Amino acid sequence: MRARLVRVDAVLVQALIAAALSFAHLHDVAMAAGQDGWKAWAYPISVDLLLVAAWRRLRSGTTKAAAWCWFVIALTASLGANVATAGLLDLGNVPAWLRILVAGWPAIAFLGGTLLAHSAAEKHADVDDQEDEPETMPEPSDQPAIEAPPESPPVPVPSALVDHARKVAAEHHARTGAAIDTPTLRARLGVPAPMAEAIAAHL
Repeated sequence: MRARLVRVDAVLVQALIAAALSFAHLHDVAMAAGQDGWKAWAYPISVDLLLVAAWRRLRSGTTKAAAWCWFVIALTASLGANVATAGLLDLGNVPAWLRILVAGWPAIAFLGGTLLAHSAAEKHADVDDQEDEPETMPEPSDQPAIEAPPESPPVPVPSALVDHARKVAAEHHARTGAAIDTPTLRARLGVPAPMAEAIAAHL
């Protein structure tokens, strides 16, 4: 447990250091591009918030293409400030294209954050509507009525035929030791199947 806490603490410290350095570099670039005062501090905040919003969308598993697009944009802004302040850019003589990019960044960050937040809210709303919508069951009157098949009228069996069938059944039992079944009785008597069943019911 202690070793795990040490690893987690090390990761947190490293993340805090990286965030602080990146935050400071973004602030310095914004200051050099003419955004002084509180505006210079707002730029790194907007970059970090866009990174967090894109990362949360990536973790949610929905619309990953848009999330990756905005994550790369925010990461490029953060890394670009780190590289620019590493001696590759003269902060006393910032080029015009960088001033334009810094001035237009708030609109870009607002667009990305809005798209990421609103598309997520709409996705959750659609899921909630599908879960809350009750299933419609057909009314009893709409279901077709299932009619029971009509019962077959009883087959009349002459008493003489029943007596003859008893003799045939007794002979079969004496010869085989088993009771006669309906198909055998039908074959011995030569009668239709309904009548053979009716005769078997009298045995």
